Parts: sequence; structure tokens; C-alpha cells
Amino acid sequence: MTAILDGSLNIIHVLRAPVGGLFRHVVDLARGQAARGHRVGVIVDSSSGGAQAEAALAELSPALTLGISRVPMSRQIGPRDISARAHVSRRATEARADVLHGHGAKGGAYARLATGQALRVYTPHGGSLHYRWTTPAGLLYLALERALLPRTDLFLFESQYGRDIFRAKVGEPGALVRVVHNGVAPAEFAPVESVPKASDLLFIGELRALKGIDVLIEAIGLLRREGHSVSATIVGAGPDRASLEAYVAAHGLRDAIHFAGPLPARTAFALGKLLVVPSRAESLPYIVLEAAAAGMPMIATGVGGIPEIFGPDAASLISPGDPAALAQAITRTLQDSGPRQAAVGRLQARVRDHFSVGAMTDAVLTAYQEALARRHG
Repeated sequence: MTAILDGSLNIIHVLRAPVGGLFRHVVDLARGQAARGHRVGVIVDSSSGGAQAEAALAELSPALTLGISRVPMSRQIGPRDISARAHVSRRATEARADVLHGHGAKGGAYARLATGQALRVYTPHGGSLHYRWTTPAGLLYLALERALLPRTDLFLFESQYGRDIFRAKVGEPGALVRVVHNGVAPAEFAPVESVPKASDLLFIGELRALKGIDVLIEAIGLLRREGHSVSATIVGAGPDRASLEAYVAAHGLRDAIHFAGPLPARTAFALGKLLVVPSRAESLPYIVLEAAAAGMPMIATGVGGIPEIFGPDAASLISPGDPAALAQAITRTLQDSGPRQAAVGRLQARVRDHFSVGAMTDAVLTAYQEALARRHG
């Protein structure tokens, strides 16, 4: 293996959709690993992502010695899984991969089911862990996670929460386990100026039920009925956009809530004064790290790894699924500029000290080497 011959690694990252925080994590990690002298490649779905993903992959491509390979992958279990798994196995063999690092439920399954001798690494990024055993889908996906335990050499979780919920829902991993928090780059600490007609509130993320956008819409409706004129911009794409737009119309809020489509985070930050993260579930969301680095005020729910980001200020996080609590937090935060700015400064300093992309890359590489040493020792 190349790791034994020259100290560098052949690393292939496998993921499904080139969108959102998972994709950002892979891009940052692949770029950082390549900069440290490793040979890196990426395998990703060819049927999703759109122009924004194409541009990001084109920018990343020159750093990837092992290239970018795209193959159709379905979100749900289906016939495409057979060809996608075969593609991953073939690419791993061609690249003489030392490490196959699967991200998310689909990427993790393909990497661990591939043939060959590569180290099999899995980062769930939430994925299957958002399901419950009491639902048909949860029974299927969590049972598959349990079945793949013996085929995993290294588990990397972005949060202590992710590690703990995996143990509770799936079982003791058995393999090497490490928690490596996501990180942001130094350039992301530059402030962002709001546009002249920025909305009061801003949401950035995938448009699906898990993100709690309906709760935000209900909270805005409550505020409007109480006489507060509050506007919001919703940035992102996803399967629930049409139903969310209908929900806005049903609440009589078309004049207050604007859907802007997908945009880069720092471009989107300029469109609102207060970021709202009303998620019902999360892993360790990049949008919270990015907003904290940029010095943007935010309201977030205390789900997943978000309390690990907020640290001593975690008590300020609100409960998910509660429009009234969210409405109160919005009113309080928009009115109290002094405490708001102090909280922004504390969170920005915490993210600068504890959530860097360089530290993330180094910790992942160290974990690879630990797992390889365990295998060969």
C-alpha cells in the first residue's frame, strides 16, 4: 500500500449529493488532505447538485490527483445502488486506495460494501441517525447501519452528540471511534455587510421538514398577529419548497417571506439581519459555524451538536418545534442589540479557537493513521 511505501495516502471520499454541509465538509477535507501531500479523489452522484455543485467541483478538481468520478446515486434504496457500489469498488481498485471514506448513509454504505483492502471509514453526518426504530423507514435504515458495523474500520463523528446517538440507536461501533468537529477557514471571519433592504430574518439550508422552516413561518405569523412587522428571506433548495410556499400563502405571509433559491452562505448572509436555525435535528451544522465566524447574530435550536458549538452560551438555544418560543426569541433578539452583540463576539471567539478547518483535517488524518496502525499492528 502507498501508506507503507512513502508515508502518503491514496484517499477516496464517497458521498451522494454534492450539496449542503456534507458536501462542504468533503470539499474542505479533500483540499486540506491534498495540500498535505496525499493523493485524493472524490466519487459523487451525477444526477444532483446543479450549477453550483458543478462550479465547486470544477474549482476543486485541480487539487485532486485521483480525480472526480460521478455516477448516478439514488436518495432511497434502489437499483442504482448496485451500479454505484460496483463503480466505487472499481475506482478504489484503479486508484489503489488506502482509504475509502464514506460520508452520509449512502456514501458510507458504498464505501463499506466496496471490495478491496482499503481502510473503510464512515462519517454519518446525521443521515440514518435521524430515523427511529419505530418507523418502517427507520427500521430498514438502522438495521442496515447495524449490519454494516463489522465492515467499518474507523468511525468519525462530527459531534459528541452524533457519537452518542449512534451508540444509542445502532450499537457500540466496535471499531476505532473519533470525534472530529467541522471547521471553518480564517477568511470566513471577515464581516459581511447587509444589503440596504435586508430582511429582518434569514434562513439558509435545505428546504425539508427536518429543518423546521414551517416553525419559522408559524412564528412569523404569530408576530404579525401581535402587530410586529417582520420580514424573512429563505435561502436554499429542497423537496419541500412547493409545500412551504403554499404554507406561506395559507398563512397570508407572501408579502413578508421571500424564497431566494440556493446561494453561497456568505452571499446569503447579506440578505438578512438575524439568522434563524429552527432545525428539528442536526449533526454539527456548518451554517452555524459560518454565521458565527462572520459575526452574524443568530437564534438556533438546541439539537444535535449545536450546543457543542455554543459551549457556555448553550442555555440561549431554544427548543425545536415551538413557534411561540421562537417568536419570543426573535422579538427579544431584534430589540436587545447590546446583549446580542456581546453574544456574537463570544461565539465568534469560540469558533475561532475550537473549530478550524486545519485542525479538522489534521485530526482526520491522524485517525486514519491510527486505524491503519491498528490493522497492521
